[in-house]
Amino acid sequence: MVPAGLWAFLLCACVLGHPKQTTSGGEDMRNCSVTPPYLPVTAVNTTIRLKDLRQQMETKGLDAYIIPDTDAHMSEYIAKHDERRWWISGFSGSAGNAVVSKMKAALWTDSRYWIQAERQMDCNWELHKKVGTSPMATWILAEVPAGGQIGFDPFLFSIGTWKSLDLHLQGSNRSLVAITDNLVDHVWGTERPSLPSQPIYYLQENFTGSTWQDKVTGIRNQMQTHSKAPTAVLLSALDETAWLFNLRSNDIPYNPFFYSYTLLTNSSIRLFVNASRLSSDVLQYLSSNCTGPMCVQIEDYDQIRESVQEYATEDVRVWLGTEYTTYGLYGVIPQEKLVEESYSPVMVAKSVKNRKEQDLLRAAHVRDAVAVIRYLVWLEKNVPQGTVDEFSGAEQVNKFRGEEEFSAGPSFETISASGLNAALAHYSPTKENHRTLSQDEMYLLDSGGQYWDGTTDITRTVHWGIPPSFQKEAYTRVLMGNIDLSRLVFPSSTSGRVVEAFARRALWEAGLNYGHGTGHGIGNFLSVHEWPVGFQSNNIAMTKGMFTSIEPGYYQDGEFGIRIEDVALVIEAQTKYGGSYLAFEVVSLVPYSRNLINTSLLLPEQLEYLNQYYKTIRQKIGPELQRRNLMQEYEWLLKNTEPLIDNSSWVQLPASLTILVAATLALALGQSL
Repeated sequence: MVPAGLWAFLLCACVLGHPKQTTSGGEDMRNCSVTPPYLPVTAVNTTIRLKDLRQQMETKGLDAYIIPDTDAHMSEYIAKHDERRWWISGFSGSAGNAVVSKMKAALWTDSRYWIQAERQMDCNWELHKKVGTSPMATWILAEVPAGGQIGFDPFLFSIGTWKSLDLHLQGSNRSLVAITDNLVDHVWGTERPSLPSQPIYYLQENFTGSTWQDKVTGIRNQMQTHSKAPTAVLLSALDETAWLFNLRSNDIPYNPFFYSYTLLTNSSIRLFVNASRLSSDVLQYLSSNCTGPMCVQIEDYDQIRESVQEYATEDVRVWLGTEYTTYGLYGVIPQEKLVEESYSPVMVAKSVKNRKEQDLLRAAHVRDAVAVIRYLVWLEKNVPQGTVDEFSGAEQVNKFRGEEEFSAGPSFETISASGLNAALAHYSPTKENHRTLSQDEMYLLDSGGQYWDGTTDITRTVHWGIPPSFQKEAYTRVLMGNIDLSRLVFPSSTSGRVVEAFARRALWEAGLNYGHGTGHGIGNFLSVHEWPVGFQSNNIAMTKGMFTSIEPGYYQDGEFGIRIEDVALVIEAQTKYGGSYLAFEVVSLVPYSRNLINTSLLLPEQLEYLNQYYKTIRQKIGPELQRRNLMQEYEWLLKNTEPLIDNSSWVQLPASLTILVAATLALALGQSL
């Protein structure tokens, strides 16, 4: 899955009664130049909200106030309780930061959300189409007079964002002011959704790779061997605490997390959480009634800042991951007492699955494959009747997953996209805005499930009619990229960014490409986008036991989109002359679309790999379908995993291009290993 975005309004059929005002890079659906201003019905009136916020700013002596799009844990998805930027601006997209000054209000978001923002924001707001700290800082410098103060909630600022903005403002006679009492919360008042309050529960032992006590011991061992001798590890990301204690809940959409922090030392374990959500069984599970080094002390969630500040007054060194720690905690620890790394030891440890965790994830993918195959069979029967649309299709695949054993809901908002909508990599349909599926158009399904034993994510692109030759070639080249990376053998500790080009080679050869990442880590009933694994520059090196998605694609604007995504386990490779090498074992087990594959484009080794993959699918999924008496699905599986045969001659890749790719890879390997 490509990290999710919200495209619900991209195809909204709004009929405007006045000429549209055009802006660079997009179309402004508002017309603020007429009297009275013309706005689409989807725009939110924010006049009173902004007036009340500016009154709060005045009481604090602020000239501007920054409202980011995240929560106190830098979560990818956030609960409604934390949707401050949405509430103050009316814009509901998942990416975008807002700033309110005494006279103006502005929002910065990327091109995925320009039309949506223009349809949701009223004329109180300016839309800015250059993202990043620098454009926002430039606007602030222009709007805030010398000597002015810019307020922000330090718990909603990453360390990197704070450092970058502070650097931009240095020497400007303007200052950043941390306001721990969030001003939007004051204005939101009783209308603000309440904090999630569902129970926090622990996973049964058969769904965990090891006990929480073993995990704590492992992290403490890392502390003792660390060159800077940290005395504590501070955990801020929600999946860190969930993983460490094998605890789960439902505070965050699509992710089984709960609001929490952990401060782990060699002699104590402090869990900051709402204690009322812990049953007596959970308290007993955590040994919370004792005081030894393996007993978990339950402390109030809201006391984390004060507790860390107090701990930092002693002779200590606090180890933290800068990617997920907010300035709200970072700022109260003296610099000389910090042990900073991009990712905490828990984040790194979590990314490498032991043998039991690997088996759990494999089992989850078998059941998930059954659900997806049931859906593909269902589509073949119903699409020709014209009774399936993107939204009903998304509901149906979620229904099939919900019927699987150990199901705990979808792992992200299902991307169910037909025809031109599939060209939008992050498109998701709504009940109000969707297209009917057609036999004559490409259909892209990117979906996943949460199960007690694992998280899944798979993308298949299908066509039920006779696809045009270009669509067929583009699909085949995407498949070739998926195969090339999936069958790759590479040196241990290689960074994902070094080998990522293998997924693009077949596309590049034809002058095609895609604009998103090639893959991401995935958890055991945790996050569907589990950092720090993947193929981007800020991902850590590949290690045996990691799971990553492999998902090349191609998108033809206004026409169609293709993505083929599998989840793969990093394993040891058996090579002719030995050495320390790695390879991938694909654990997603759903056939690709046969009528979209041009076998004449496949290299012999790609065709061999594909047929072996189909043989594996038959062996692992066939018996499961038979066991459940899903005979129609079993027959479909047999038909769609028949060996593919190349009926045309194969033209070898030009030697010069092969040498160029090899030389480029060798150079990259030398620079990064």
